Order: sequence, then structure tokens, then C-alpha cells
Amino acid sequence: MKVSFLDLRGPYLELKDEIDQAIHRVVNSGWYILGEEVDAFEDLYAKYCGAAHCVGVANGLDALHLGLLALGVGPGDEVIVPSNTYIATWLAVSHTGAVPVPSEPDRGTCNINPVDIESIITSRTKAIIPVHLYGQPADLDPILEVARRYGLKVLEDGAQAHGARYRGKRIGAHGDAVAWSFYPSKNLGALGDGGAITTNSSEIAAAVRLLRNYGSRKKDGNEVKGFNSRLDPLQAAVLSVKLKHLDEWNSRRRYVARQYLQKLVDLDLLLPNVPEWAEPVWHLFVVRSRTRDELRAVLNAREIATMIHYPVPPHLQPAYADLGFVRGAFPISEEVHETVVSLPIGPHVTDSEVEAVVNAVRDACL
Repeated sequence: MKVSFLDLRGPYLELKDEIDQAIHRVVNSGWYILGEEVDAFEDLYAKYCGAAHCVGVANGLDALHLGLLALGVGPGDEVIVPSNTYIATWLAVSHTGAVPVPSEPDRGTCNINPVDIESIITSRTKAIIPVHLYGQPADLDPILEVARRYGLKVLEDGAQAHGARYRGKRIGAHGDAVAWSFYPSKNLGALGDGGAITTNSSEIAAAVRLLRNYGSRKKDGNEVKGFNSRLDPLQAAVLSVKLKHLDEWNSRRRYVARQYLQKLVDLDLLLPNVPEWAEPVWHLFVVRSRTRDELRAVLNAREIATMIHYPVPPHLQPAYADLGFVRGAFPISEEVHETVVSLPIGPHVTDSEVEAVVNAVRDACL
């Protein structure tokens, strides 16, 4: 059976009438930048996340970048980031003029390890970015405790964690702010790029609103050197429709994850470790294998798609050669990047597709 990695058409086909109506409403309105559709989505998503404010921006990288600027991060500062993450987390720091300072992950969860953070804080440290990697919350309480003791800001990267809960509370406002991506493959995905910041701080929300719109609160008045980073009304309208179905879709992802966890437990694989305080939304189902290439080859031969999130850690990317890191600088991160493989998961994966994946993985590992 051919199994795609993620069915991007599935959500549209399931909600076709609602989405088509929303798109038609925007096109017919004649208002194509910001406006009521963006306001409406921002209000809905803030309430969903349990945050006081939501500010829509053009994409997830901009959410991180503008979020950092709103927190006062700039040239000469340092920002603690996971050593294993998608490079966007690091790029956002660099775009402010600050320097990303990597911290190793917990071996079990692959999220940033709070135990190691304090040892790399310096007089220049301004903020910490915990990433809720693969849709599983990072351990926020100890991170926030360290941040409070040292007077640091915390900007969460929630790009993969729409709807996830940490100790019973949805991700959305534990730290100073949360940056979101609505890239089409996300649990809450647009039909193009999109992003947002959620926060309980009216000051941070106001700063992001200013920065996203040329530094302007009113026409022809520019208070700061801002950017053009506005969530598109068409995407906002689509996201408002999809948001109503997000919890159900996340439940379907959890069902698929449970099947994998139960049926692959006896194999020579390192399965995801979920702490008792975490309620992941399984943006990705990532296993680790010492024979990853062989495993992928077996699945590929059976037309089962897999991906690697991510093959090269940021500190070994050419873009960050200037920081002087060499192979071996972050051994836990490098081990993770060299062994991870993501299996198909999503709200539209069928039982027969799950069974095909399980059978192929078992045949490859036994």
C-alpha cells in the first residue's frame, strides 16, 4: 500500500464547503490586508490558547523574529536556543543581531534540557527560546524559574504544538510570548504561509502590531523601523474554519500515535518518550534507529514515505560556520539528528495505512 507522509489535501476536502465559503467571503469583501478577518481569527486563537492577545504575522520565522524584538532582544545580546531544532529558531535570533547560544536536548524527549540552561547563562544573555519539538511541550516550569531568577525573557517556539498542553494548560501564554507557524503542514495549517504571536502582555502585543506594519499605528505615521509582516485575510479566514476542527484532528493524531507506540514497542527502536505532565499533539511521530538508512530503504521500497526532521543540526550548517562549532560540539544533538526518522502521521491517516507502516517497520527491524 502506498502511504504518503502527510495528506495536505485531506483537511481541505473534509471542510471544502466551509473553506470555499470563507475564501469567497474575503474575495467578495474587497478588503485584502488585515481587517475584520484577521481580527476575528486573532480573537479566536487567543481564546483557544488561553492568552489575552494574538497578533497575526506573515509566517513562523517572522513570529519568532518580531517576538524577540518586542522582548527587547538586539545586537550584543545572547539568546539560549536548543542545539537540535529547525534552523528558523536560530535565524530569528540572528536577524535581531543577537547570537544564538545552543543548549543540548534531553535524550528522551529531544526537547531542550532545563538542567543545562543555567550553566550557559552569561551577562549578555537576554532570552531563552524553548521549542515544543514534534508537538510535545518542553518542560517549562524549570525553564521559567531560571528565567525569573536571572531576569530573562522566555519566547516559546510553538510552531509544532498547536493545542498541546503542559501540566493541563494549553501552550499559549506560559512564558512572555509564544511564536506560532501556520505553514500548511502544521496541525493548524493555512493554505500558504502564516504565523502569530500569543501573549498575556498588552505591551508585547502592541509592540508586535507596530513592528508587523511598517512601524505604523496610523497611516503615514511611522514610529519605529518596522517590517511588512501581516497575516493575510484569506489565510486568517481559512484558519478560523480549521480551528474549529483542530481538537478533533489532534485526537486523530493521538490515535495514530497510540497504534505506533503499542505495536512497535518490542523493536530495536527508540520510541518517543512522553512525560506524565505532557499532552503532545503529535505534529510528528519521530523514532530513532541506529540503522536509519536501512529502515527508510525498506519503507521506501513499499512506497511508504518517511522524512528526517532534521538531517543536519543548525551548528553544523554552513550558515553558522562563523560561530566556529565543529562536529562533536553538541554530541547529544548530533546523535539525535543522525538517528531520527519520522513516520507518517496526520488526521487523515487510515487504519490500513497505519497497519502498512507498522508491518513494514517490523519487517525492517526483526
